[in-house]
Order: sequence, then structure tokens, then C-alpha cells
Amino acid sequence: MSDGYDLESGPDPATFAAADPEPDIDGSAVDPVYAVGVGPGNLEYLTPRGERAIREADVVVGFSTVVEFVADRTDAELLTCGYSDEGETLETFAERVAAGKSGTAVAMGDPNHSGYQFVGKVKRAVEREAPEKPVQVIPGISSLQVAASRARTPMEDTEFVTLHKSGDLADDMDRLAAAVGDRHLLVLPRPYDRMPGDIAAFLLENGADPELEALVLEKLTHDDEEIHRFGLAELAAYAGGDEKSDTPFSDLVVLAVRRPVEIE
Repeated sequence: MSDGYDLESGPDPATFAAADPEPDIDGSAVDPVYAVGVGPGNLEYLTPRGERAIREADVVVGFSTVVEFVADRTDAELLTCGYSDEGETLETFAERVAAGKSGTAVAMGDPNHSGYQFVGKVKRAVEREAPEKPVQVIPGISSLQVAASRARTPMEDTEFVTLHKSGDLADDMDRLAAAVGDRHLLVLPRPYDRMPGDIAAFLLENGADPELEALVLEKLTHDDEEIHRFGLAELAAYAGGDEKSDTPFSDLVVLAVRRPVEIE
């Protein structure tokens, strides 16, 4: 039967995905199911290892826009879904794997940055239908990594939070409020109820300096990439609403809030 996650009562599929480390599959007679990060939207950022897992698969599953992105790199059966039929599609994918097909699930960017709920759903479906098959993540280049380069926010000095997930975001927002000004922030907003303007307004409400430098990095690595630069108070003017028409920014966006840097 289809798997219906209730994020209010749990378990969050991201928690399920992170419950245990990956099993050691070196020398195993059982081929794993792969969860591949396909990059931020430019095929030059798809890693050779990820491309091979896609190319050699018998069946590839993922959200429609992601599967379409790599469709010409494989002759596999392509299973596409949206949020409404995700559980049913992953169940079909797991049934194919249980029948002996090699399977690869694809997610935009790097699953370790924003796709852990999807990894958990894949893992749950595969464990139910083909429990002998481990799920192995093949990391990719993400828009977050590109944003860190563009905004010059070294990872060791940065607080990263993804809001690009279902469920309650209170703890994630509190982490941002606690770190702002002391550490750089890199945030993956959630379309369209927690966009860059909303995050800026929240930070100001929690005592952030209105003059902090904020960069809204849109469509990174795409031909129409844009970087918008604001003071935090300027960006907060775009707060409010939860529809696409309520924000000037697209859903392909990373927010960077830089802490002050003093050069001695």
C-alpha cells in the first residue's frame, strides 16, 4: 500500500533516513539502490559517478522536473511524480527493484543538503518491498555549495539551514536567529511561505542588525543566474504572503546573510 507520512505525528522521513549509517556494501552480492544528487540545474555539475548510476539503472524515479533533467542520459524506465503521487510512484519503483531491476532515485542538488525527506521516503519504500537492498547516497554538487562560493561564506564559518521541506520550521528558524551576526547564514527557503523577505523580517524581529549584508542568489549555474544584494532591512520589505505572486524571487533561490568580517 502507499506510504502516507503524517509530519505532525511522525516519523519525519528525514529522521528515518538518518536513523542508521549506510551499511558496508563493498564486496556485497546485492547491488544497492542509489539516491543521486544531480546538481543545481546545469548538467556540467552532474558528477561522473552520479551519471553512471543513472545511465546503468533499469528504472529511474524522481520528481518530474528532475527526471526530465537527466532523461537523455539513460535508457531506463522513467517514473516521475509530484507531491500528490509521490508515495504511489515510489511504491512502483520499489516493486521494480524487488523484481530484480536496478534502481536509481534522483534529487536536485545534493540529497545531504535538502533532499533527506526524499531519501527517507525512498529508503522506506525499498525496505518494505525489497528489504535486502541497501540504499546508497551518491552526493552531488548543490546550489548551496555554489552559493557559498559566490557569497564567500566558508562552510566552517557558516550556519546552514534548509527550510525546503515539509512540516514545522520553528526549530530551524530559531537556529538562524541564534547564529545571525556571529556566523554567516546560508538558507534554502521554502516556496512560497518562507521566502527570503520572510526570513529577513524574522531575523530583524529577533534582534539582527538591519545593515547586515544579504544576498539572494537565484537560479545558480543556469543561464539566467542572478544575484540580488540588500541590507537585511531592505530585504525584509519583501516579506509576506505565501503565493508565487507575493514574492519577486523564484523557487530556485538561496539566501546568504553575511556576518561582519574585519580584516586586521
